[in-house]
Amino acid sequence: MKTKAQARRRHIPVRTCVVCRQALAKRALHRIVLVPERGLLVDLSGKMPGRGAYLCSRPTCWEKATAPKTEFLSRALRSFVSEEEKAALLDHWTKVLKPDHEQHDEAAR
Repeated sequence: MKTKAQARRRHIPVRTCVVCRQALAKRALHRIVLVPERGLLVDLSGKMPGRGAYLCSRPTCWEKATAPKTEFLSRALRSFVSEEEKAALLDHWTKVLKPDHEQHDEAAR
């Protein structure tokens, strides 16, 4: 007979950052989705249809993934990602996601 201490633990999905290859909880990563008619999008809910790739919150991973002539996103999404889409993704990260990341770092201190 199981006690409360021996109760089954909840499964936590793990995903890998396509740049640094660090495995983290799915919620700790940002999902990038390639949607056929809309292009490259950041999936905040984690439930959008389409092939997804995950990036951690490190600025170096975002910079490497969106750098010209790199294939991190193209390889993970199994499709061509244009330089314009990479630039738009980096712009979105610097305006929206990076400030949130910096706030979490300050709160942790």
